Amino acid sequence: MTSRTPDRSTLAAAAQAHEAAVRAAQAERAPSRLPVGQLAYDTRRERLGVVMDHIGEYVWLRPPGGGVEWTARPDEAEPAGSGLDGELPEEVLKARVAAANSRSRQELL
Repeated sequence: MTSRTPDRSTLAAAAQAHEAAVRAAQAERAPSRLPVGQLAYDTRRERLGVVMDHIGEYVWLRPPGGGVEWTARPDEAEPAGSGLDGELPEEVLKARVAAANSRSRQELL
């Protein structure tokens, strides 16, 4: 049995294919960026917040009714989505009502 060493072009093609696969996997796992103003849920702190900004590798969140901002990693912040059967969770509804009331009173959040 003879063993054959791959030539340089084969090794280079394999390395490029590996790098492309790694980049594709990283892009697939990368969380999508939440838009500023989006209601989000911080899964680590279990808090609801409004996305205020993206600075560096962090998402800045603020309580829906106003208050002190905090940071979360992008993979820990997810959109405050709808619950089962298309119903919104009570805390999401409360946050939306608070924001609407503040806007109607022309308050700054």
